[in-house]
Amino acid sequence: MKRLLIIFFLAVMAGNVFSQVIVPPETSFAPGSWYCFRTKIKLERQPRETELRLAADSKYWLWINGQLVVNEGGLKRGPNPKDTYCDVLATNDLPFDKGDNTVAVLVWYFGKDGFSHRNSPTPGIFFSLEADGQPCPVAADGWRTTVHPAFYVPKGEMPNFRLAESNIGFDAASDIPFMQASYDDHTWPVARQCSLKEAGWNGLVDRPIPFWKDFGLKPYAGTEQCGDTLKAFLPYNAQVTPYIRLLDAEAGRHIRILTDNYRGGSAPNVFAEYRTKKGRQEFECKGWMNGHCVYYILPKGVQVEAVLYRETGYDTRLAGSFVCDDPRLNILWGKAQRTLYLTMRDTYMDCPDRERAQWWGDVVNELGEAFYALDEQAHLLTRKGIRELMDWQRADSTIFAPVPAGNYHDELPMQMLASVGYYGFWTYYMGSGDRATIEYVFPKVKKYIHVWKTGDNQLVIPRKGGWTWGDWGENKDMDLLFNQWYIIALDGYARMADLLGEEGESEWARRRADTLRSVFHRTYWNGRFYLSPSHQGKPDDRAQALAVVSGTLPDSLYPVIRPFFAQTRHASPYMEKYVLEALCRMGYYQDAMNRMKLRYAEMIDSPLTTLWEGWGIGSKGYGGGTYNHAWGGGPLTILSQYVAGIAPLSPAFEDFSVAPHPANLNKIQCVVPLAGGREIRLDLDKSEKHCSIRIEVPKGCKAQFVPPAGFDCWTVEGKACKQFPKKLTPGVWDIKGLRCPTRP
Repeated sequence: MKRLLIIFFLAVMAGNVFSQVIVPPETSFAPGSWYCFRTKIKLERQPRETELRLAADSKYWLWINGQLVVNEGGLKRGPNPKDTYCDVLATNDLPFDKGDNTVAVLVWYFGKDGFSHRNSPTPGIFFSLEADGQPCPVAADGWRTTVHPAFYVPKGEMPNFRLAESNIGFDAASDIPFMQASYDDHTWPVARQCSLKEAGWNGLVDRPIPFWKDFGLKPYAGTEQCGDTLKAFLPYNAQVTPYIRLLDAEAGRHIRILTDNYRGGSAPNVFAEYRTKKGRQEFECKGWMNGHCVYYILPKGVQVEAVLYRETGYDTRLAGSFVCDDPRLNILWGKAQRTLYLTMRDTYMDCPDRERAQWWGDVVNELGEAFYALDEQAHLLTRKGIRELMDWQRADSTIFAPVPAGNYHDELPMQMLASVGYYGFWTYYMGSGDRATIEYVFPKVKKYIHVWKTGDNQLVIPRKGGWTWGDWGENKDMDLLFNQWYIIALDGYARMADLLGEEGESEWARRRADTLRSVFHRTYWNGRFYLSPSHQGKPDDRAQALAVVSGTLPDSLYPVIRPFFAQTRHASPYMEKYVLEALCRMGYYQDAMNRMKLRYAEMIDSPLTTLWEGWGIGSKGYGGGTYNHAWGGGPLTILSQYVAGIAPLSPAFEDFSVAPHPANLNKIQCVVPLAGGREIRLDLDKSEKHCSIRIEVPKGCKAQFVPPAGFDCWTVEGKACKQFPKKLTPGVWDIKGLRCPTRP
């Protein structure tokens, strides 16, 4: 009997835990629907601390006592193929008062899958509140809910299938002030409750990244009336929610709102439509869009008083910088930083228009850029992405991207190798020092690494995956690329194994990588470059670059391969990063900067503030040619890490190198942000015979200084120093040098 009572008690408790999803009473839900939820919570005293846990499918807006507390909460599903993210607001400044409190939630239900979202069958909310450590029950009649009468899906071209979002229509005449505490909701249906499993939400995973940064409503940089279209110019490409205020209007007029980037990547993304009421009014679209210019298409019968925009985005500072005496390189670095920031939100994105999807070839480049461009908040998005990638691992041990995803399932084998290897997970660890994430994903990475096999010739057996993709563009030598990406993956895997004491795996990975390097070179080197017998096109600059950065090409052959990179340009902006890095690794820094300015010339000269997917846009580019693709930001990493020469030697930059390679540059100023608001700063000023360097080493760090080539007689803090100290301790180091007279 006692045992039965215990079982009954546990069952009741389980019901209390899992029957907490608040959903509309109907059972059929249309994509792009909007739902209102309201309840009252009575508190016996003013709370000192509160913890609110709130999840929704798919996005929500939260008001407490009429005050907007969360503007677009929730993250696209999901952390893994089954579960749902849950926001946590643990704070002492939520506007709850003693007595009755009104909670109102607006939910936007995507209702369809996308390349960055797995749909659940149920719109609704999970809501749990504690005040001073005690649970707070809702009113006796629970939650009430209704479809918001003003929102609708407008007629017209729908967003392409990659996007889970719908276009947003809003009928001002049907609006209701349901978020106000005084609003009467007694006619609304009572919401029903169901378990997380029944809702299709399954487990809840705490939100691992910050809420969005809201820059507030701002005036545009300028406006221009062109026929029925009011063009409102943004200062740069940004994630924005457009706003309009009308002095007067006739009822029932339709205002269409979209951006110049509506067909970004040759596929429609999102637009908004506002249906006017009579008189003075205002409207702000709740779904974000991006571009350089917002178009307000105005019908007759409306008088515009003002148009504004609200920029929102991932909550990180643009804390890094690179400035030199070549203004073209400065423009390129700045556009790379802007592009990186624009392609961050729920996940890293390839682009913020056509797909908004976490393709991992893009993420590998983005996460490396983030250490030089953004503060440490950015690395939380990398950690989220790493865990998602491996938590979506399939039963056959393969992994795929983009994830989260509801309507994409194909593996891109080379992108997956890039992700788990040196430039992916290991670069994240060296920049962040996040050992816990490496420990979490290592068993999953181990499974994936061992999916790959070598043949009797000891070379990689290519895996088709779902999409055998090497890069955009022509002349991809796929056999070379497969082998090189596997070598680089083995390198990162061996380092992770060393970190975690997995000696057997480390030895196996290094032995296999060494064998591959040797066999690869013996098999494919033709005396001038690498070429596989199966390749029918021109020799591939991507493959040569990977052979350099992987350590396959012997140092003695660097002068032999050098002319190849001056003559061959097939890589897309994605793979160009590795070409530029290969040139730097070989010591040809001026070659790298020359090639960088040549390849990116059109992007540098363009009035657009972001970098492109291909070397052209739209039909001129590959893959649809979006004009904001963060994988093109490789020059940012090259300039900060190799030209300024600031690179981690131990995790989290606790030990780092300062080895500037200015080549023909005479001035370099570089800031690398670290955790806790700390910064590494470099200020270099040189002429033909003189060079002065100022290095700021932050607290908790040590630096290893390597003088620029040709400068090896130094004065440090007024004292001559022929052999510079190996480690610079925290503080400011003023270093002055003279060219050695024995050198040409």
